[in-house]
Amino acid sequence: MSETVMNERKKRALSMIQPSGIPTLGNYLGALRNWVDLQDELDCFFAVADLHAITVRQEPAKLRQQIYQTFALLLAIGLDPEKSLVFVQSQVPAHTELAWLLACNTQFGELSRMTQFKDKSAKHADNINLGLFAYPTLMAADILLYQPEYVPVGADQKQHCELARDLATRFNNTYGNTFVMPDPYIMKTGARVRSLQEPTKKMSKSDENQNSFISMLDDKDTVIRKFKRAVTDSEACVRYAEGKDGINNLMEIYSAVTGKSLADIEQEFSGRGYGDFKLAVGESVAETLAPIQAKLTELMGDKAQLEAMMKESAGHAQYVAARTLSKARKRLGYLNL
Repeated sequence: MSETVMNERKKRALSMIQPSGIPTLGNYLGALRNWVDLQDELDCFFAVADLHAITVRQEPAKLRQQIYQTFALLLAIGLDPEKSLVFVQSQVPAHTELAWLLACNTQFGELSRMTQFKDKSAKHADNINLGLFAYPTLMAADILLYQPEYVPVGADQKQHCELARDLATRFNNTYGNTFVMPDPYIMKTGARVRSLQEPTKKMSKSDENQNSFISMLDDKDTVIRKFKRAVTDSEACVRYAEGKDGINNLMEIYSAVTGKSLADIEQEFSGRGYGDFKLAVGESVAETLAPIQAKLTELMGDKAQLEAMMKESAGHAQYVAARTLSKARKRLGYLNL
C-alpha cells in the first residue's frame, strides 16, 4: 500500500474472515461483495482471522492451505491493496499482546454471557478450551488495535462489537483516553441467500447435504446441477409470493447476480417453467463466480508472491497496531524501551 493511502484518514472500518474453508455464494452475495464497494467509501482494513480458527482442532497442513486460500480469495473478489489493507492476523503479534491487556480488564461474567460460546461449547463438548471462552477479548483487540470508527457486522457478531465498546469505555475511563469507540456499521442489505434444499434456512457450507449450498469454487457444471435440484413448489410459476420459499430464494439470487428487479424476473419468465428458470439462475451464478475463480487460481499458483504480499501488508498493519499498543502499554504502566 502506498504511503499516501496509508496516511489518508477517511473514516476507518475493519472486517475479518476466518480461514475455515471456501465461503458460499451466500457469504459472497450477503457480505463479501459489499466489502469491495466499501473500500471506496472508507479506509478499510481486511484480515484473515487465523488466530480465531484454532479455538477448534485444526489439521496444520490444511489450516496453512486455507490461510493462503482465504487471503488470495479476498484479493480475487476485488479487494485492492492500493485502496485497502489486506493482511493475515497471526502475522501481526500486537493482536495477542493487546488481547492479554484487555483480558485483564474483561469480567468473567461478560464472557460467560456470549451466545456463540454457548453454541460452540455444545458443538465441541470434548474441547471447551480457554481460547473458545476468551476469543471475544481477542476480537475486541482485533478491532481496537486499528482505531476504526466502524465495524461492519452481522446480527451474530453484534454482541462482540458491543463487548469491544464496553472494554474501550472501561479502559479509557480507568487509564485515560486510548481507544476510538467503534460503531457497528450497517451495510446495504446483501442478498438473503437460503439453502437450496431447505429454503427456510440460511445457506451454510457446514450443511451435510452438498446440494444445499453453492461453494465459491464450484465449477459451472456443479453450479447448474445444484440449481436444477433446488427445492421449489408445484405451482410451476415464477413469481415472488408468500409460501414460495424455494422460488423466492432463487429469484433473490438471480436478482443479486443480474441486477434485475423481482418484477422484471417475473416478466422474463412469464409462461416459462421452473426448468428454464433454474438453468438461467445457474448460468448467471456460474458466470459471476468464473472470474473470481480464475483470479484465485492465478494467485494460488505463485505462493512466493502471495507470501511477499502477506509480509508487506503485515508490516503496514504492525506499524498501525504498534502505535495503539504502545499507548495502551504506557497507560497501564509498562515501559516502552
